[in-house]
Amino acid sequence: MLDNNLEKDYKESLDYLVNLTTFGINLGLGRIQELLKRLENPEKALRVVHVGGTNGKGSTTVMIARILQEAGYKVGVFTSPHMHDWRERMVINGQMIPKEKVIQTIRRVRPILETMVVEGFEHPTEFEVSTALALLYFSEENVDYALIEVGLGGAIDSTNVVSPLISVITNIAMDHMDYLGNDLISIAKVKAGIIKPNSIVVTASDNPDVIQVFREQANTMGVSICLVGEDVRWESTCSGELEQEFNLIGLNTTYSKLRLHLTGFHQLRNAATAVTVCELLQTKYGAHIPQSAIYAGLREVRWPGRLELLSLEPKILLDGAHNLDGALALEQALPLYARDHLILCLGMLADKEREKVVNLLVPLADEVIITRPNSPRAGDWRALGSLAEQYGRPVTCIEDPKEAVIFALSRLHENDMLCVTGSIYMLADARQALIDELKQRSNIKDI
Repeated sequence: MLDNNLEKDYKESLDYLVNLTTFGINLGLGRIQELLKRLENPEKALRVVHVGGTNGKGSTTVMIARILQEAGYKVGVFTSPHMHDWRERMVINGQMIPKEKVIQTIRRVRPILETMVVEGFEHPTEFEVSTALALLYFSEENVDYALIEVGLGGAIDSTNVVSPLISVITNIAMDHMDYLGNDLISIAKVKAGIIKPNSIVVTASDNPDVIQVFREQANTMGVSICLVGEDVRWESTCSGELEQEFNLIGLNTTYSKLRLHLTGFHQLRNAATAVTVCELLQTKYGAHIPQSAIYAGLREVRWPGRLELLSLEPKILLDGAHNLDGALALEQALPLYARDHLILCLGMLADKEREKVVNLLVPLADEVIITRPNSPRAGDWRALGSLAEQYGRPVTCIEDPKEAVIFALSRLHENDMLCVTGSIYMLADARQALIDELKQRSNIKDI
């Protein structure tokens, strides 16, 4: 009975939070600053690494977290969106926030939100409330470090209420142009908004014009900047379907034969960024992170839906290449995976550079299945099929991602590979359907 009450209360709490999406994307810091003030500013108690950029934020964040965890620290991680469970957004040492804690914190915050509205404040958005909940949770749990991933942009993203030890900007690419600008420099200026006084900047961007934007912001704030790719270098020594190995010349130490189960050459840059952050936490902030923790952290880290080989027989690859930059990384990685034929299942949001992604990935496929992400931003999802047909491949349009991937599985022959990619919203549904199907097949085989 207690479990039933817990599930009921949890569902009601989550429904309340999800319903806040009706307030949409409403950039600005005023609402969350007021909310945090009324919560006695939990963010001020946290030692924060703030991670922004276009792609690679999540991967870099979880790598840093795992290294710190291996070093014995209690580490809170706030990321978005989630894959299967909303609680994935708030994690301490790999464990999702308990349902009881979600219920308690929402019950605590809800009357504060209602009072704010009565007093004439705009209602905070769902992401603003989620950010506040994470900061409150990490503060009350006394984490040693809080790793906070930027939601959208930087300067006026709701996470930009923290005062970080280190600000990380992974890279800059064309994405969310409606909010951030129509060229890389404009986007870089928004992302540079997370660079704060009394901190250190780490960036993995390799674009000289973008780096100059970050240098100027760092100079304005009076802080130093570290360039991954110049100050820190790496070389790939072995790449395979399930793992890769590389050497790294860090700021303080040279590392040989680092192993990483996150595949794709782009993940080496992310890993180099994570190690750089950890080295700076040691030299500038007194953290104790032995080399063994760096090796173990990179070796043990996992991040679902990022070049994730879900199954070998049949071979199924999942990748959240939700924009052009992500598709470029996927294109570069696909030769690592041996197969006879490639079936591509693709679903993208309408506000992405869909035509460019099709031009990049469809020529690599032997058959294409188009599906619709579960989002109002999916738009005319079938238009993706019309673009794909121009390449002369068989194209099937199936609206439900779950039905699309099950159909795709039926099209696989021995030694073929299914690649499911595009929006994280689509990937979440597809991944769960594939896991369920593979479990069912396994049970049938066991019988």
